[in-house]
Amino acid sequence: MAVHKQTLFVVYLLAVVFAATMPQIVLSAEILAQGSPETKQNLDELLRKGRELVDSGQIAQAIALYQQAARLDTKNPRIFSGIGYLEVRQGNFQAAVDSYQQAIALDPKNADFQYALGFAFVKLENYTAAATAYRQAIGLDAKNINSYLGLGLALFQQKDYNGAFRAYQQAIALDPKNSQAHSALGMVLLQQGRFPNAIQVLQQAAQLAPKQAGIQLKLGTAYLRSGKIAEGVAAFEQAAKLEPRNAEVQFEVGTLLKAQNDIEGALAAYQRAAIAKPRLVEAHAAIGVIQLEKEDYFSAIITFRRVINLDPKNADAYYNLGIALRAQDRKYEAIDAFKQARQFYQEQGQTEQLQKVEEILQELK
Repeated sequence: MAVHKQTLFVVYLLAVVFAATMPQIVLSAEILAQGSPETKQNLDELLRKGRELVDSGQIAQAIALYQQAARLDTKNPRIFSGIGYLEVRQGNFQAAVDSYQQAIALDPKNADFQYALGFAFVKLENYTAAATAYRQAIGLDAKNINSYLGLGLALFQQKDYNGAFRAYQQAIALDPKNSQAHSALGMVLLQQGRFPNAIQVLQQAAQLAPKQAGIQLKLGTAYLRSGKIAEGVAAFEQAAKLEPRNAEVQFEVGTLLKAQNDIEGALAAYQRAAIAKPRLVEAHAAIGVIQLEKEDYFSAIITFRRVINLDPKNADAYYNLGIALRAQDRKYEAIDAFKQARQFYQEQGQTEQLQKVEEILQELK
């Protein structure tokens, strides 16, 4: 029986990338109002109210008050940096960039402002500009480990792995017990194909942060690529134990176990992924493929209909649904499913699969 497997969606490992530390910019309490006594009084009142709004979670309203304050005191960099910080919290990263750049224009030697600008650029995925800002921050404060971590991330995303390697090495030199720096360096080594070195660095990261599932996934990948299958499986299983409700982790574990022909273990992992994230199409599709392989056609029909409900243009799901229906002698339903698969394979330009569907439809005539 031919079973077309859903292309497995493997993202978690490379996506668990080095979260940059959010900048912490002081707000009204440390912003010194400038100007005439009346202006100072008005500013103090605006900043006080703004701080109260921030404390109560009313960020948009607080931004509006800080913008009023900025119009009263156009030379105060900390007001602009405070606005930038709040814009980041709102997810308005371009607005944050604009505010941080205004703050830097007024105080170009402030390392915190440069770091915050780099952070906002990372969120905009403008990694070239982010790297420039992080380098400026390092030039002003060479002892801030977060700037090196941010620089490493920006360079990594530009595929400058040698530059990222150096940045993470500098971070480790500043703080040898920083698990994030070790984990990030291990990821760079993985990308460079230096698997024995990656294992060594990621083992250190795991010792420093034994409860981080992402580190275990990277370590497991390094083991597997070094041919150490048992160690790789153990690391992936440890990741699953650490984050039983993380759908992406469970999905990765299922993929590994499936590759090792542990079908029951893979099925259980995919089911945990689907429970943790019910709309994770890839998990449901992987469950359906295993059900087909086990000739559990009734369950496979239910599963692939669920996949189609989540992803109505999923050609593979229609194909596999057709396989299950045909196996249960539900000919006309199978034909309908294969016709849908044919339509979407045509639209997606998948000629090989299209040919398979055409052959099956000819057989079912």
